[in-house]
Amino acid sequence: MANIKSAKKRIRVIDRKTARNKRVKNHVKEALKEFELAMEAGDMNTAEEKLAVCEKKLMQAASKGTLNKKAASRKVSRITRRFNAAKSAN
Repeated sequence: MANIKSAKKRIRVIDRKTARNKRVKNHVKEALKEFELAMEAGDMNTAEEKLAVCEKKLMQAASKGTLNKKAASRKVSRITRRFNAAKSAN
């Protein structure tokens, strides 16, 4: 346990940031799961809506620094490419 006042504060700040990051990552994972379920069901209208939600959540996470900006863009690109491929196959 820290004895110095600034070290105690850093522990509190880190705990807050960790909690926020976990919350944001959970929102992203939930959005991605909903998109995956819509894709598996073959429901393109729902999948398109979920894709927009996924993109929004990923970019929000990237802007807050929870995810790397390039990693978020890569994920958006991959799920968009999958959606477009499935849509053209139908």
